[in-house]
Amino acid sequence: MDNNILLEAGTGEVELLEFEVKGKNYTINVIKVREVIEVKASDITKLPESHPAIAGLLLCRGEVITLIDLKYVLEREHINESEFKIIVCEFNKLKVAFYIDNIVGVHRFKWEQILKPDDISINPLIIGNILLDNKILLLLDFEKIVTDINPSTGISEERVVNVEFKDRSSIKVAIADDSPLIRRLLKDTLTKAGFKNLMLFDDGKQAYDFVMDSFDRKKENFTEDVQILITDIEMPQMDGFTLTRKLKEHPIIRKLPILIFSSLITGELKHKGESVGANAQLSKPEVGELVDIIDNYI
Repeated sequence: MDNNILLEAGTGEVELLEFEVKGKNYTINVIKVREVIEVKASDITKLPESHPAIAGLLLCRGEVITLIDLKYVLEREHINESEFKIIVCEFNKLKVAFYIDNIVGVHRFKWEQILKPDDISINPLIIGNILLDNKILLLLDFEKIVTDINPSTGISEERVVNVEFKDRSSIKVAIADDSPLIRRLLKDTLTKAGFKNLMLFDDGKQAYDFVMDSFDRKKENFTEDVQILITDIEMPQMDGFTLTRKLKEHPIIRKLPILIFSSLITGELKHKGESVGANAQLSKPEVGELVDIIDNYI
């Protein structure tokens, strides 16, 4: 995958790779995709007694990568073809590959075009719907897919087991993340570390509106309502880069510490968070370090 296609941070836009699984159209953020390759069934090493969604291991450019059968995850059917396409991805500090049926193309969207699923049709693996040419593209939560298969790859309360508990109840923390799973785990783990004043938002626009409303009411004293903001990057309505950029452009609100906490934080992508003024960036599994950073800023 040509990383030159990636947009600069804070533009409010995202590029999504569209692909098909059993006739349905799904998307993944291009920034997570390392390459798309074709492989043969003979290239896959099967694993005994593994999760049914794990198709096996794949040797790719000298690295052993776990291969997940998306058809099984989404439809509970296994891919049985002798040749197939695979998306090789990197997030949460790991590389993982996914079986798919077909690649359609790459599209550019504004985050505000990505609609949050309504309560009736909600599927925990779908974090956004996009309308395109009379069809619906479904934005998948790949982090949840991997965490459901192997919880140790995601964030959990166990990751703060070595964090010293102390009374942090006075620290007012705002959290913006569109994943219900991540919001719940962040709430549970931070509460375990002694935090009580947690405000949770499921998209960047909600967090932005909250901070701006607080400033409108209290001006320079807006930090009475929020002392630090933790934000994901990928969110419908307003992404974390745009949220950070807009707040850091404000002459007074810019003093609010903003921590980008995302599965997309890698060495080669950190410059994006730096360009919008983030005070710190951390990959999602490192919840213990998250607590340390909050302590350092507050």
